[in-house]
Amino acid sequence: MEERIVHIGYVQMSCTENKEKNIEKAIQGIVKASKKGAQIVCLQELFSSKYFCIEEAYEPFALAEPIPGQTTERLQKVARDNNVVIVASLFEKRAEGLYHNTAAVLDADGSFCGKYRKIHIPDDPSYYEKFYFVPGDLEFPVFKTKVGNIGVLICWDQWFPEAARIMALHGAEILFYPTAIGWADGERQEVKENQRNAWQTMQRSHAIANGIPLVAVNRVGHEGNQTFWGSSFVASTLGEILYQSPMNEEDVAVACVDLNQIDRTRVHWPFLRDRRIDAYGDILKRFVDKDGASKR
Repeated sequence: MEERIVHIGYVQMSCTENKEKNIEKAIQGIVKASKKGAQIVCLQELFSSKYFCIEEAYEPFALAEPIPGQTTERLQKVARDNNVVIVASLFEKRAEGLYHNTAAVLDADGSFCGKYRKIHIPDDPSYYEKFYFVPGDLEFPVFKTKVGNIGVLICWDQWFPEAARIMALHGAEILFYPTAIGWADGERQEVKENQRNAWQTMQRSHAIANGIPLVAVNRVGHEGNQTFWGSSFVASTLGEILYQSPMNEEDVAVACVDLNQIDRTRVHWPFLRDRRIDAYGDILKRFVDKDGASKR
C-alpha cells in the first residue's frame, strides 16, 4: 500500500488590536511550520484580530472582508511559495449587513479550494457570535487538496457529533477545528480543568467515532474577561494525542498522521458499517417528549 503520511502544522498565537501585525505573525508561523516539514497548516479561529465577540459592539464589523479577498490572496501566495496547504479562519463580509465566520482553504499551488461557513453559532456570555454572524449555508463541504480530502469545522461546531459524522460521510480524511475558547476571569481551578478536559474529550471522540485524524487549533492570551487556554492538539484515528501545545504559550507545531490508518481503524472498529441509518429518524427532530410526540 502506498504510504500516505501527512505532516500537519498549526500556529497557536496571541493577537493584538493590529490586524496587519496579526496577519504577519500568522504568515511567519506558516513559513516556520513549512520549514519544519508541514504540508498543511491550520490557523486559529479569527486569527487576524482579537476575539471581538466577547462583547456586542459595532466597531468590529470594520474588520470583515470578502472571501476570496485581500487576506486570502496574500495567503495564497504564501501557500504557493512554501508548497503548503493553508486553512485560514476569517470574518467574512458577504454583503452589506450580512457576515459569516468563515474558513478558507488554499491549496499548495496557491489555488482557492473553497470555504466553509460556521453553521453552529453560539450566544453565551463573552461569546456573543449571533450578534455578528449568520449561520453558514454551504452545508459541510470536503476539500480535495494536495495532501488529501479535508473537512473544516469551526469552534462551536466541535460540540456537535452530527457535524463531524457528516464530514466523515462526505469523505474527509482529516478534520480541522480552528477555535477560540477560554476561561472567564474568576473561574475556579476545578471548573477550568473540567471545561478544558471536556473540550478535548469531545473532539477526541469525533476522531474515534469516525476513524479519522483531528486537529484543533486554539489561541492563547488574555482578551477582555477571557484567558484563552491554547492546548491545540493533533489526535490520531484512535483519539491518541500525537502532539499538544502548552496552555499559555505561542507555538508553531508539526505532527505526523498516517492516512492509511483510517482504513485499518475502521476495519477493526467498523462503526460506519454498523450504523443503523434506518433507526435514526428522531435525530432530525428538535426534541421528543416523553409521550413520543416530536418537537421540531
